[in-house]
Order: sequence, then structure tokens, then C-alpha cells
Amino acid sequence: MPKLLSEAQVQAYERDGFVFPVDVLSAAEVCAYRQELQAWEHARGAAIDFPEKSKSYLLFNWADQLVHHPRILDAVEDLIGPDILVYHSTLFLKEAHTPAFVRWHQDSTYFYLQPHLHVTAWVALSEASVQAGCMQALPGSHRWGAFEHDDKPEAMNMIRRGQGISSRFDQVQGQFMPVGAGQMSLHHTDLVHASGGNDSDDRRIGYAISYIPAHVRPVGAVRPSALCVRGRSHGHFVEEERLREPLSSQAQDSHSRALALFRSLQDAGFQAPAQETA
Repeated sequence: MPKLLSEAQVQAYERDGFVFPVDVLSAAEVCAYRQELQAWEHARGAAIDFPEKSKSYLLFNWADQLVHHPRILDAVEDLIGPDILVYHSTLFLKEAHTPAFVRWHQDSTYFYLQPHLHVTAWVALSEASVQAGCMQALPGSHRWGAFEHDDKPEAMNMIRRGQGISSRFDQVQGQFMPVGAGQMSLHHTDLVHASGGNDSDDRRIGYAISYIPAHVRPVGAVRPSALCVRGRSHGHFVEEERLREPLSSQAQDSHSRALALFRSLQDAGFQAPAQETA
């Protein structure tokens, strides 16, 4: 029996490659985590950006609390089992009334993992409505195989290198996946998904956490790092340590090392072998 998701939600994920909305955070938690993020932004005088928006759980308390949140982990366990690692995370922040977007893409193309069992928990710290540029996806596309991707970096593209699928889905309307503050969506690594601009009056803040079962292996030229957040690690990744003191020199060093490994893996451009079925 699932810990948090219903049987229908588990079946929807298997059929469509995604499920939403899933209630995970209280209103008090949403408020506290958003205030913590925005207090740091105010202190530095600018919105969060790279490198801090990647692998934020190695730097900030709010992100550490989210990747270890028991309700989030219960839902993820319902899909991938009890031994869970965080492989990566990205804060997707769209300011109000901006055209920031994400091209149609599959996460698996640039994560270099086998087998393809990674699931992303997209956790909303603000309203992610259709107007605010919520995710949209092509139901069942996680079963369509791998599509060729290219890099088209643009100022408003929220994926730094601009990875995406050209032409094939340019005129396609996907299924919108709106979630409220404190809710999340879950999507499969092979799902074709995208998002448009934010036409609402509030920032759209979503923390995308990439979870993998611990038996998944990296297949690129570089051995990347990961953080065990439930169960046990199987030793396939350089092991990250949980954050002790937010924004300390130790935290910043750990973050820099982990991010350097991830970027090196991406830069190597490894072509993964055929997907395993185990």
C-alpha cells in the first residue's frame, strides 16, 4: 500500500508519466521557506541565480528541509522505493509579468543515469497556475523513447544551456499541470515537458528536486555526487554530506565541489548506452 499517494495516483504516474497536485507543505512551511529565501535575496540585493539556484540543499536551510521533507519522500518512495538519493535540484523562479520559459525537453537527456527511474518532485512555494506559467507535459511521452536535443541558450530560457527538442513539438499544446503553494507535481525523467511565461502578479517559485533510487548508476565520463535522504546509499556516486550550517564556508565548499562534478559531467556530452529494463 502506498505511503502517501493513492493507488490511482501511482497508476496515473505509470500511465501518463506525471501526477499532480500532491499536497505536501503546510501554509506555515510555505511562508517560512519563502521568507528565508527572500531574506537572503534582499540581503544580497538580487534574486537568486546560478550557481546558488542549483543544488541549493547544500547551501540553504529551506532547501535542505524540502529535500528531506517526510511527505515529499513518502510520495517519492511510493514511486521508486525506500532507498532514495537526491541527484540534483534547481530552483525555477519566474518573476511576475516576465516571459521566462523552458523549452520542450526530457530530463534524462542530460542527467546520464541508467536505468531511467529518476523522478522530479516540483514543489511550489507560490501559486503555479496556468497564468503563472506552470509546467505542461505530453501525457505518455515517457514511453516514446529518447528525442534528439540541442542547446539554444537564450536570456529568458530557464535552463542555462538551453537544452531542448527543436521543431517537433513547437506547435503542440501539452496538458497544463497547475499546482498551488504547498503542493507538488511528480514527473518521470523521460517525460516531454515545458513551461511558458509568468503573466501573474506574483513570482512563480518552484523547487525541482531530482530523486533517484539508490541502485541507479551514473554512466557518463565523470562520477557525480548525490545525497542519500532515505534508506541507504549503494555506493555508485560520490557521497554528499547533509548541510550542517547554512551558507558556512564548509557548505559553500561542498556546494562548489558537487556542482563542479555535475557541470563536468554535462560538459563531457556523453552519449548513454541503451536503457536497461531493471
